[in-house]
Amino acid sequence: MRNIYKICICGGGGLGHTCAAVLSSHSNTEVMLYTQHPEQWNNDFIVDDPSGKQYNGHLSLISNLPQDVIPQADIILFCLPAFLVESTLVTIKPFLSSNTIIGSVVGNTGFFLFAHHVLENSNGLFAFQRVPYISRVVEYGKRASLLGYKNELLMATEHIAQPVDFCQTISDLFKTPTALVDSFYEVTLSNSNPILHTGRLYTMWKDWDGKPFTNNPLFYHDWTDDASQTILQMDQEFFQLLHRLHISTKHLNTLLQHYEVPDASALTIKLKNIPSFAGIHSPMKQTAEGWIPDMKSRYFTEDFPFGLRFIYELAHRHNHPCPTIDKVYHWGMNQIAQNK
Repeated sequence: MRNIYKICICGGGGLGHTCAAVLSSHSNTEVMLYTQHPEQWNNDFIVDDPSGKQYNGHLSLISNLPQDVIPQADIILFCLPAFLVESTLVTIKPFLSSNTIIGSVVGNTGFFLFAHHVLENSNGLFAFQRVPYISRVVEYGKRASLLGYKNELLMATEHIAQPVDFCQTISDLFKTPTALVDSFYEVTLSNSNPILHTGRLYTMWKDWDGKPFTNNPLFYHDWTDDASQTILQMDQEFFQLLHRLHISTKHLNTLLQHYEVPDASALTIKLKNIPSFAGIHSPMKQTAEGWIPDMKSRYFTEDFPFGLRFIYELAHRHNHPCPTIDKVYHWGMNQIAQNK
C-alpha cells in the first residue's frame, strides 16, 4: 500500500463505526468522518469483535460540512442507507477531485446507478456485493460491535486505472480477501437483503389485520419454512432473469449455495442458528396496545424501494415474468405508501 491513504467515511451507522475503526487501525491511513451528527462523535472510539479483539478507532476530522473532508480524501466510502446515497453524491460532487475514488459498503442499494447519473463517469467507483462486516452500534460515536466477518469480499469497480492493484489495496485495508467481479450488475442486483428481508417481511405480515401483536419475534431465530420457500422462489426468478439477460453469475451464488443447504427446511434451520444473527428482532415498534410493524424501518424503506426495486424494474423492462418478486414488491411498496 502507499504511504498514507486519506479516507473519508460518509455515514455514522453501525458500518460507519466498524469500517472507520478497522481502516484507522492501519499505520498508513488517516480516516475522516462526514456525518450529520459530528457533535455526538468522539475522535477516539472502540469497536469489539466476538473473539475479544478490540479496534481502537481514531478519526482525524469529524464534520457535517463536505468542504472540510471531501477535497482531501483519496477514497470516499459510503456507509449510508439507500435513501441518502443519491442526495449525498449530489452534495459532495462540487468538492470532489478527479482522482478521488468513491465506493460503497454495498452495491445493491443503487450506488452505481446513482453514481452514473450524478457523477457522469468523472470518478473511479467501487462497491461490494455484500457488506464487509455485520455491525451494531453500542453507544453512538463511542462504541460499536463487529459481530461477524466475511471470508471474502466481492467487489465491482469502474473507471479505476489499475483495478487489480486497487483490489489488493482494499483487501489490505479491510483485512479481508477481495476479488473482482465482471460487471457492476453483479453487485447491484443482489439476492441478499433485497430478497432475504423482503420475502421474510411478506410472509410475516401479508395477512396482518392491523391488530397489535403481544411480542416482537426474532427476525432470524423465529424464521419459518414459509419464509424460506418464498425467498427461494424469488431467488429462482432472480437467476432466471440474470440468465436471460446474459449477466454473469460466476460470482453470484443461489441462496441454497450461499448457505450451503439442500432445501427450504434446511435453510430455515440454518438461518435460525447463525450466531451473528442471534438476538436481531423484527422491525416493529411498541405501542400502548402492543407491537406493530414499523413500516418506516430500513427493512422497508431500503430493501423494497432501493433493493428489490432494481430487480423488479429490470424484469419488467425486459418483459420477464417474476410473479413472486412482483407479489412481494407490490405488497411492500403498498405498506410504505400507506404509512407515510
